[in-house]
Amino acid sequence: MASSAQSGGSSGGPAVPTVQRGIVKMVLSGCAIIVRGQPRGGPPPERQINLSNIRAGNLARRAAATQPDAKDTPDEPWAFPAREFLRKKLIGKEVCFTIENRTPQGREYGMIYLGKDTNGENIAESLVAEGLATRREGMRANNPEQNRLSECEEQAKAAKKGMWSEGNGSHTIRDLKYTIENPRHFVDSHHQKPVNAIIEHVRDGSVVRALLLPDYYLVTVMLSGIKCPTFRREADGSETPEPFAAEAKFFTESRLLQRDVQIILESCHNQNILGTILHPNGNITELLLKEGFARCVDWSIAVYTRGAEKLRAAERFAKERRLRIWRDYVAPTANLDQKDKQFVAKVMQVLNADAIVVKLNSGDYKTIHLSSIRPPRLEGENTQDKNKKLRPLYDIPYMFEAREFLRKKLIGKKVNVTVDYIRPASPATETVPAFSERTCATVTIGGINIAEALVSKGLATVIRYRQDDDQRSSHYDELLAAEARAIKNGKGLHSKKEVPIHRVADISGDTQKAKQFLPFLQRAGRSEAVVEYVFSGSRLKLYLPKETCLITFLLAGIECPRGARNLPGLVQEGEPFSEEAMLFTKELVLQREVEVEVENMDKAGNFIGWLHIDGANLSVLLVEHALSKVHFTAERSSYYKSLLSAEEAAKQKKEKVWAHYEEQPVEEVMPVLEEKERSASYKPVFVTEITDDLHFYVQDVETGTQLEKLMENMRNDIASHPPVEGSYAPRRGEFCIAKFVDGEWYRARVEKVESPAKVHVFYIDYGNREVLPSTRLGTLPPAFSTRVLPAQATEYAFAFIQVPQDDDARTDAVDSVVRDIQNTQCLLNVEHLSAGCPHVTLQFADSKGDVGLGLVKEGLVMVEVRKEKQFQKVITEYLNAQESAKSARLNLWRYGDFRADDADEFGYSR
Repeated sequence: MASSAQSGGSSGGPAVPTVQRGIVKMVLSGCAIIVRGQPRGGPPPERQINLSNIRAGNLARRAAATQPDAKDTPDEPWAFPAREFLRKKLIGKEVCFTIENRTPQGREYGMIYLGKDTNGENIAESLVAEGLATRREGMRANNPEQNRLSECEEQAKAAKKGMWSEGNGSHTIRDLKYTIENPRHFVDSHHQKPVNAIIEHVRDGSVVRALLLPDYYLVTVMLSGIKCPTFRREADGSETPEPFAAEAKFFTESRLLQRDVQIILESCHNQNILGTILHPNGNITELLLKEGFARCVDWSIAVYTRGAEKLRAAERFAKERRLRIWRDYVAPTANLDQKDKQFVAKVMQVLNADAIVVKLNSGDYKTIHLSSIRPPRLEGENTQDKNKKLRPLYDIPYMFEAREFLRKKLIGKKVNVTVDYIRPASPATETVPAFSERTCATVTIGGINIAEALVSKGLATVIRYRQDDDQRSSHYDELLAAEARAIKNGKGLHSKKEVPIHRVADISGDTQKAKQFLPFLQRAGRSEAVVEYVFSGSRLKLYLPKETCLITFLLAGIECPRGARNLPGLVQEGEPFSEEAMLFTKELVLQREVEVEVENMDKAGNFIGWLHIDGANLSVLLVEHALSKVHFTAERSSYYKSLLSAEEAAKQKKEKVWAHYEEQPVEEVMPVLEEKERSASYKPVFVTEITDDLHFYVQDVETGTQLEKLMENMRNDIASHPPVEGSYAPRRGEFCIAKFVDGEWYRARVEKVESPAKVHVFYIDYGNREVLPSTRLGTLPPAFSTRVLPAQATEYAFAFIQVPQDDDARTDAVDSVVRDIQNTQCLLNVEHLSAGCPHVTLQFADSKGDVGLGLVKEGLVMVEVRKEKQFQKVITEYLNAQESAKSARLNLWRYGDFRADDADEFGYSR
C-alpha cells in the first residue's frame, strides 16, 4: 500500500484523466490516502488513492495474532514524518484527484491536488520537495509532471531536507508500544491530566484506537459513560451492524479520525482504557448522546470526570426529541399530566424504609415509593425463627434505623415529589408476592434527595437495572455515588460491626405484663412515645423508646365515636363521625413524638391516660373540634376545666357530634385555666469548673467562708500528721484527700481504680477531675468529712440551649464559657429539673446579662424549644437572638442554616 506503481499508458491516443473531488478521511501512509464523498442519508462512499510516481517509507505494522511466529515490523526511516506531513495538511480538507492507473486488484494510482481543481498544491511534489518521499526508481522524466518531481527531488537533496539530511533517519522511527503491562497504574500515573494523542482508528462510535504522545503508546480507548450501537461479529467472520451503528461510527470518524486531540484517562477495563476525548470543537461524548447516537451506561458513568449529570442531560435531550436510537422511545411518565409528575405534598406516614404516604393539596392520600432504592431485608432463608412471627420493623437489621431516619426527617413536613416512573402491578408467583401498581418518585426536602441521604447512611441499597431499563430514578448516578461512599466508609448495612438488635416487647393486650408495667409508667409522669398506629380517634398503639416496648393507649376523659368493627358473621357499622375522628388523630399524631401520662389500665391490658402533642392535649383537641364528648371520668382530672371549656365552645358551633345539640337554659360559668408562672429567684454562686459537655460546677457563695475555714484547718492537720506515702489503698466511691498539682491537699472521691498508678478522682468541692497515683492520695480525716460540711461543688446545665454535637463547635462554646465565667461570681436561677442535673439560667454578677443568651447571640449554641407556658417569654427572647446570629452567619451558622441543608446526609462531616 505504501509504494506506488507507475501509471500505465492506454493504447491509442493519450486520454485526459477525469478530475474527481472528495474529502480526505484518512492518511494511510506518506503516499496513500482515503477520500470520501458527501454523506447523503447515511455514511458516504469512500476510496483509497495511491500517489503515482513516488514512494514513501512503510509505517510500522503489528504482527498478526493468528501468526504466532510473526514479528512486529517497525517504521521505515522518515515514514512517520511523511504520514504526519500529509495528515496535518489534508485531514478533513477537500481535494481533487485524477486516476492515472488501476491494477487488476482494484488499486488506484493518481495525482492529488489540495483544493477544488488541479491548480492547487500538488501533494506528490510537496512530499518530494520536503525530502519525505522519492521518485520511483528507474522513472524517466518524459512528461512535465515527472520533470517537476525530478526538480523537486534535486532541490531537496541540495537543501539536505528529510531523508537527504545527514544520518540514517533512525531518530524518525517510533518506539511503538502496543500493550501496557499495568493499565491501572498507567492511568493513575497521569492523574487525570489531558494527554496529547492522535486518533488512529474508530472501531465504533464510542471505541477508538489512539496513539498517545510523546511516548507512542497505541491504546484502545472506550468513551467513559456511554455506549454506541456496535457491529456484531457473526460465526462466518462477517459483521452485522446494529441500527445506527454505521452512522454513529461515521459521526465520530468525521470529527476525530486522525485529529490531534487530548484524552483524559479516567479508568481501565481489562486492557482497554476508559477516557474522555477533548477536541477544540467540543466533547464527542456529550455530542454523541445529544444526537441520539449513544446511551448512558451505568458501569462507567461514575468515572466520567466532567459530571454524570451532563451526560444524563444530553441523553434526555435526545430522548425528548426521539432522535435516532430513541426514535421509538416512550417516557416512563408520558401518560401523566404535568401536575401529576411534579407536586408538593405533606408527609403523613412512613411505610418501612422505602415508601411514604403523602397528603396532596386536593386532600387525597397517595403512597409514594422512593425510586431505585431497596430497603434493608433479611439475608438467607433460615435467618428467621419459623415459630416467631416476623416483625419487619424490628427484626430486619437496620430497618428500624431507616424508618426512624425518614420519620424524623419527613413526618408532617412538605416535600417536593418528582415522579420518575410507574411500576405496573405484578401477579404473585411461587417466590414473589403480588405487587399493586407503584408510583416511584424522587422526594426532596430543603434540596436534599431523601433516597440519596438514606443510601449515604447505609440504610438502603441501590437497585441495579438492565441497561435498556429506563424505569429508574432521575438521580440514579447520585444514588450510586452515595452508595459507593457508604461502602467505603462502612456505614449501616455495609458496616463490619455487629448488627443492631431491637428487642421490643409488645405488651398490647397482655394483661399480666401490663399490670407489672403500670406502676412504673404511673410514677414516670410524662413519658416520651412515638405513635405507631391509630386504630380510632381515641385508641392508639405507642412505642416507648426508653422502655423499648409497644403498648395500646386509650385517651382518657373523652367519649369518642366508635369505628366500624368486624364481628363473627357481620360487620358492625361505625358511629357517625368515627372516620373523621380517626383521620383527625392520624393527621395530628401518627408517627409523631408525643408525651403520655398513664393514669390507669382497663381489663384488656390497655393503658388509659393523656397524650400531649406539641404541648396540646389530644383529648381536649378532639372535644374542641366536635369529634368527641367529655366523659364523666374526667371530673377527677386536672384537665377537666380545659375539656369543659372546649366542649362548651364546640356545642355553640353545633357541628359534627353536636349538630343536633339544643342549648340548655342554665348558664354555666366558663372555668379559667390558671397558668403557672416562671419563678426567678437568682442566688449568688462561684463558678469553679466547666466540663467538656458544657455542664458546670458552682459553690454557694453563702457557704464559701465555711469551706475556706475547713480547708485551712484540714491542711494544718495534714501538715502536722502527714499521710504515709503509699499506705492508702483507694476503693471506688470512697472519700479521700488528694494532692493537686499546686501541692495542696483537697477533699476528693475515688471514681475509678485502674491500677495503683492510675486512680481517677473527683474533687468534691470544686468539680474538677484528675488521674493520680495512689501515692498522692490519703485517708480523709473524720473531722473534715462530708458530714461536717457537704460537698460544695454542685453540677448544673444551661437551660434553654442545645449543646452542639460537633466536637469543634462544642469546644468553641466551652472555651467561650471558660473565658467568661470560670472562677468568677455569677447569679443562678433553677428553671427546671432533669434526670441528670438541674437546668438553670446564669447571669453575670455585674451586668446581669444572661450567659446562655449570650452564647445563642454569638451563634455558639442552638435554642432548645420547651413547651411549658411559663417559659414562652424567655424562649421567644432566645429564638430572636438565634435568628440574629443566623442572619449574621456567626459560628454555627457561618454556612447558613445547616439544619435544613444537612450535608451530613451525604456522607460528609463538618
